[in-house]
Amino acid sequence: MVKASTQYKREHKTDYGHEKIELLYHDQWIAVINKPSGLLSVPYPGSKVRTAQSVLEEMLRKQGEANSKHKPYVVHRLDRDTSGVMMFALTEQAQEKIMNTWHQMVTERLYHAVAEISRNAEPLPESGLIDDPLAQNAHNVGFVPKKGDTDRTGHEFKTVAARTNYKMILQGPSHILFELSLDTGKKNQIRAHLAAHGYPLAGDEEHRAHTDPFHRLCLHARTLEFDHPFTGEHMKFEVPEPEEWGQYVKKGDKHPEKPVWDLPQNRPHAAHSASRGQHRDELQLGQRRLSAKDKAHMDFIKSGKSFRNV
Repeated sequence: MVKASTQYKREHKTDYGHEKIELLYHDQWIAVINKPSGLLSVPYPGSKVRTAQSVLEEMLRKQGEANSKHKPYVVHRLDRDTSGVMMFALTEQAQEKIMNTWHQMVTERLYHAVAEISRNAEPLPESGLIDDPLAQNAHNVGFVPKKGDTDRTGHEFKTVAARTNYKMILQGPSHILFELSLDTGKKNQIRAHLAAHGYPLAGDEEHRAHTDPFHRLCLHARTLEFDHPFTGEHMKFEVPEPEEWGQYVKKGDKHPEKPVWDLPQNRPHAAHSASRGQHRDELQLGQRRLSAKDKAHMDFIKSGKSFRNV
């Protein structure tokens, strides 16, 4: 079944399924691109769908620069719905060197995000560190477990350490524009950390956002700064998020009572959507209906697939 938010984006996102990448730089060793929201970074096992990797390879082939040994190799990932600056290696040798020295060669990675101020949001300083441990649910979605949360087998969730540095760039009546950097690169880290404190990213169904002003997840990898793995040249690539994000935050937006993709006018098959929601909840707790106590512990333990990283 297609998620409600995915169906909503299909109907409202003008380039859905036809996203294009922007090639910012390439040489014989690396390529740096601007990846759009909605495009997978790399294929998952058995998949033949379009990805940033396959689109870049096609571009290089058209330029006569790609062959069996010179093509894009993955060195890091962005979530499908995250946009922004991303690097690929162009040879296996470059891939190995970059992955072995990633934390030494990369000097800065900055993300910008628009987050809702939910009704239960915790007051946060204007800047700081969020270091809640992260877990993954049965559908591979990262979240911050609450005390007493258990998986379908009744055991406590296994967690990993995660550290997110944040700064509030612009605060409006209903949303905040955040700048973020990661000390650790765990799956869904930014989304899970902010949502756990009551600031889900706009457009993020997995972490119970209610607004979707731009028909996409409002998370953008703005800056990638590094020392070139072969020449040693210091390089910085920066692609600003859309100007509309700041304008939207300043203006504010009243949250609907239900997530925007679950409002009746946005659900052509409302009965099916309701059924899907109930089925997802039942799947989370071992094919049984949820009690009131169960529902109280369902905050961020939702179904859905995501790829890797933030």
